[in-house]
Amino acid sequence: LPPLFKQELQNTEAEEGGTATLRCELTKPNAPVEWRKGDTTLYPGLKYEVKQQGSTAELVIYDLELDDS
Repeated sequence: LPPLFKQELQNTEAEEGGTATLRCELTKPNAPVEWRKGDTTLYPGLKYEVKQQGSTAELVIYDLELDDS
């Protein structure tokens, strides 16, 4: 069976220039996760940090701008 969400993403509020962390939990540990904003795939770098431990996946967004909403 494909992995499913045990806990889906929740809306997060943060201030411009700050940092936001988005987190979800999957039914299968270490399942591949691809983070997207619309049709754009987000890759780790200065702006984004991708973390995954077991069945929990996180996306950290640094230096928030209005375009990140």
